[in-house]
Amino acid sequence: MTNRIRTGAPCPRFIVPSLALFLAVFSLALFAAPGLYAQGCIVARSPEQVIPGIEGKLPTNQGGYLLPGHFQVTIGERHQFSYQHFVGDVYQEYRAQQHTQVENRINLLNFDVLYQYTPRISFEFNAPLLFASRKSQNSPIEYQAQGFGDIILAVNSWIFSPAAQHKGNLSLGIGVMMPTGNDDVQNTVNTNTTGVGPVVEVTAPVDYSIQPGNGGWGMATQWQGFRLIGNRMILYTDGDYIASQGDTNGVQRGATLSTTQPLNNYVARSDQYLLEAGAAIPISPVRGLALTVGPRDEGVPARNLFPNTNDGFRRPGFAVSAGPGFEYTYGNSIFSGTIDKAIHRDRTSSYPDSVYGTHGDAAFATTLWLATYTYRF
Repeated sequence: MTNRIRTGAPCPRFIVPSLALFLAVFSLALFAAPGLYAQGCIVARSPEQVIPGIEGKLPTNQGGYLLPGHFQVTIGERHQFSYQHFVGDVYQEYRAQQHTQVENRINLLNFDVLYQYTPRISFEFNAPLLFASRKSQNSPIEYQAQGFGDIILAVNSWIFSPAAQHKGNLSLGIGVMMPTGNDDVQNTVNTNTTGVGPVVEVTAPVDYSIQPGNGGWGMATQWQGFRLIGNRMILYTDGDYIASQGDTNGVQRGATLSTTQPLNNYVARSDQYLLEAGAAIPISPVRGLALTVGPRDEGVPARNLFPNTNDGFRRPGFAVSAGPGFEYTYGNSIFSGTIDKAIHRDRTSSYPDSVYGTHGDAAFATTLWLATYTYRF
């Protein structure tokens, strides 16, 4: 859960081979879970990937395991521009042709503080800060929202002692997401876009895809693992699942209520998840530098993990992307970044969709930009 960006994707890790069987079974179970889908119009928190000992057994200030009594402070930035609409996995090209695409611009700063209490146990604080806008391509009206999102407090533990000689390790974490973010940001806009006649002002909540908060409590689970292959290459995986308390948050979707689809009148408190894996290859001529590459899958389930009615409006779905990145350690600082291109996007059917026989769409990004700076002391 190191450095989630809420999305998506909250707060944010790794995994690999002698651990491979465990990870494979865990990941398979997660992917196969019924109703586990993600959403394209909303960001998931994105974890910061700090791979301990990328060049061997290194001290805290050279990128190794964080030692007891030490802190790790990370600032992450996530940028994405969502504008391509999908129903299921089918791209709705006509929206671009008719200039009716909805455009979401997301900039999400993520602040993460981790304190290493013992060689294996750490405590974590994570807070996202959102700056977002949303508009339809054929309308001058633009909606904006900004503010801190939902804070997560978590505890993490390495399965194997960092003091022992292991070629890999696995960290598991559990925490609580607190509803500190505003889930009812409202804008007042002039709905008379003709340029003729009087101003017609309407005040209503902005779309939930740019709301800073989820509106409810949640349980956050996360993991991070890595494994040295040969003498140089490191395989890693990380992920998290944030289970919401479910049902709706009481925020109305718009200025008026629908009489034909009442289940969509209020916003659902949705779960969200992130799965990530890849390989890190140190670049010998530059000490502390490693290139990374791998896929990620993030999204919002159509149905929450914990039992509830699953009423309320949500855009479930998932986005799979992949791309190159880097991690560079210099003294107490660690710099990292990735540019991921979309491979597969799917706006799945929500519970209200199944009731009303409909299938809504969602706007997805083509590129995801992630950058982080970590300082350890």
